[in-house]
Amino acid sequence: MRIRRSKNPLNRNLKRIAALVGLASLISCGSNKTPVKLGVSSNQEVIAAMTLDEKAQLLVGDDPGFPRGYPSIFGGADTLFMSQPPVVGKTEKLVPGAAGTTYAIPRLGIPSIVLADGPAGVRIDPTRPDTSKTFYATAFPIESLLACSWDTELVQKVGKCMGTEAKEYGVDILLAPALNIHRNPLGGRNFEYYSEDPVISGEMAAAMVNGVQSVGVGTSIKHFAANNNETNRMSINANIDEKTLHEIYLKGFEIAVKKSNPWTVMSAYNKINGVYCSENPVLLDSILRKDWGFSGFVMTDWFAGRDRIQQVKAGNDLQMPGSKYIAEQIAKAVENGELDEAIVDRNIDRILNIIKQTPRFNGYDYSDNPDLQAHAKVAAQAATDGMVLLKNNRNTLPLGKSISKIAAFGIASFETISRGTGSGNVNSSYTVSIREGLENKGYKIPDELEPAYAEHVKQEKERVGEKKSYFDPDIMLQEKNWSEAELKQFAVDCDLALFTISRTSGEFADRKVADDFGLTAAEQQMVKKLSKAFHAKGKKLVVVLNIGGVIETASWKNEADAILLAWQPGQEAGNAIAQILSGDVTPSGKLTMTFPVKYNDVPSAPYFPNPSTNPQQADYTEGTAVGYRYYREAGVATSYEFGFGLSYTDFVYNNLSVDSLPDHKCEIELSVTNTGVSNGQEVVQLYLKAKDSKMIQLKHFAKTALLKPGELETLKFEITAEDLAGYDPKQKAWITEPGAYDVLLGASSEDIRLRTEIALDQQVVFNY
Repeated sequence: MRIRRSKNPLNRNLKRIAALVGLASLISCGSNKTPVKLGVSSNQEVIAAMTLDEKAQLLVGDDPGFPRGYPSIFGGADTLFMSQPPVVGKTEKLVPGAAGTTYAIPRLGIPSIVLADGPAGVRIDPTRPDTSKTFYATAFPIESLLACSWDTELVQKVGKCMGTEAKEYGVDILLAPALNIHRNPLGGRNFEYYSEDPVISGEMAAAMVNGVQSVGVGTSIKHFAANNNETNRMSINANIDEKTLHEIYLKGFEIAVKKSNPWTVMSAYNKINGVYCSENPVLLDSILRKDWGFSGFVMTDWFAGRDRIQQVKAGNDLQMPGSKYIAEQIAKAVENGELDEAIVDRNIDRILNIIKQTPRFNGYDYSDNPDLQAHAKVAAQAATDGMVLLKNNRNTLPLGKSISKIAAFGIASFETISRGTGSGNVNSSYTVSIREGLENKGYKIPDELEPAYAEHVKQEKERVGEKKSYFDPDIMLQEKNWSEAELKQFAVDCDLALFTISRTSGEFADRKVADDFGLTAAEQQMVKKLSKAFHAKGKKLVVVLNIGGVIETASWKNEADAILLAWQPGQEAGNAIAQILSGDVTPSGKLTMTFPVKYNDVPSAPYFPNPSTNPQQADYTEGTAVGYRYYREAGVATSYEFGFGLSYTDFVYNNLSVDSLPDHKCEIELSVTNTGVSNGQEVVQLYLKAKDSKMIQLKHFAKTALLKPGELETLKFEITAEDLAGYDPKQKAWITEPGAYDVLLGASSEDIRLRTEIALDQQVVFNY
């Protein structure tokens, strides 16, 4: 064993002997011979007892990572990696299939803790070679769906379930939630993110963190920051002006940090304005820690960054997944004076503070047996509450008693996509298909449809072939294109047509405009032919969108009588969809992203990285005009606007009042009444705008309880001067200017039901 000389002033020889023989009792604390142990001794005493090798290794995960020389499938990752990589972070230590572990120093009472993905549930291996027991986890809906519930209490409930599963499987930190902004619908990882808006992103992330951490398991909010595309994600430079950075791409993280105190933050792969996020002291120290008060530790995304020593200096405390080569670099830098050992000690102190909170450190006797049945019920509720009814002509939905036989078309009607891939994957024990969900509700599906699709899928998979690498994106299977004669016969035999349009989603590649954002030729033909065949018989067409990101809808939506945006709704997918279609649950989801008429309407479309050009920079030229902020200000029509979502009932907003409060605050109160015929919930959105501006900004939202017909609920919102503030790069501060502001209360960004005005009589500056 090689022991490096430490520059710590304690007795080096005594420490060296203690390390060699493993007798911590030889290290004295004051005049006593008390063993140094984490949790008993102070962090400073524990750090002082470490060898330099141990310190360096603790700053690096306890997995081998990639050996030297691996060619960069990650778009330029370290040249120190060369063999076949693990699955987006995968360890066999302690909890097989988890993303990684930290380094243990048993003689000092420092355990190895386990880090596991991810955003839609705990990602671990379901089987292990030494046992017949299975270790399934619940596949919850993707984050985009959860956000569309606009229900922070529900998201916190989901988080508590995820945290419980993590804890019972021996996981200490869940690598979630992810809350980067939906800058562009082609973003390959949008399914893992909540919204195009930073307020709802931050509020949803805070709710998730509070839920997970309520059971004593940590979280890692990610990817900090501006990780908005997969193209060259390991090296691309996000060129963002300071105002846009603070108001759009950092704001959600600020909200999450201040409202939930996550144990850890994961720094992003990309650069921001020329500096890698994991090497950026302004981002990780000045903003995150000093301005926002973050007290946990920062870890890299797996294999992120280039300059390992600068990462340590910048306050990126833990480098994952681990490499002894990197640990050696850190130790050598201390020895040659390139890296101050006090900075190493600072980072270790942060890591130790979190380790002391973990289940593993506190000796939790995990069961490997979480209550998956109870969690499946929560997953089903989350799925129904986040689905968005986009269209419902002539009360097509809910399905009436006259509907008993449904002609279900589309691959995903039978092989429903419940989740994304990569770190967003979850190994669940089942996924309820749409067919199964409909049949569970008593609807009949023609017998010939399932075997026909099974054969089609088999042929498509043979055509596509196996992926060459785990890191290759999934290739979408082409839809089966039925003949007009076949569809005419189904229209005679069945009461309704249902066509499911699906999209895969995952890491490693951004989406394409053709045949992904837009419908494929086969999908377009099926929508038209189904509409024609069933409308000719006086019957209707329902389209279900089983997708992970925004698609084009304007060119074909008139062909359908109803459109349900089901997203990728987790393992209870089919049951949840059937509950909405049947009317057992009234849809209450609303969009947290805009569906544009065409891709070129997207404000970032001219600047979004094109993989064919091998871009090294992503220019955020659109500035703060992201999503609904742009469409309303520029007067550009949308297919479905931000905040939109239909219900099976109706709501009226009234009784608006404004009361002034001390400290430049006011209280907004209104009532929401269910004036329809069904039970339902309504989402009220509060937007603010300066009198001289067309750009509105979401600042608050609330979801009512389940209201019966005729029932009323009163909602209150508190508006502060900070809600009105904009970031001033010159003063490095948030500033609210005096003047009049419009308060807009609506059912969407375009459907404003009530409005009032407030005024501020003096400038207010927020320095933090």
